[in-house]
Amino acid sequence: MTQQRSAPKKHGTAQARTHTKTWSLRLDIQEENEDLTRVEAALDTGRRTLRSSTTAHRNPQDPPAPEIGDEYAAGRALLELGRQLLREGTTDAEANARGIEKEFPG
Repeated sequence: MTQQRSAPKKHGTAQARTHTKTWSLRLDIQEENEDLTRVEAALDTGRRTLRSSTTAHRNPQDPPAPEIGDEYAAGRALLELGRQLLREGTTDAEANARGIEKEFPG
């Protein structure tokens, strides 16, 4: 859920408003076995939800360490969400530059 707050902020003699938004990130980490970790990630911006699904596989020559699989799979999921967010931002900026108002769900 996204929360927005506004508060007046003084800059010289004029007052500017700041806006704080809260985006929610959820990472569901599933250790399938000692060799495989899956992560389902969702970023809710309040106007859209971006999702990614990733895995990490243990190298058979390494000793089992599920925490490392969690880190790799979660890191990959976050990187994918970042790529999606940058693509969305680029698309929105291009539409804005052309004067096209984008509809957002919600």
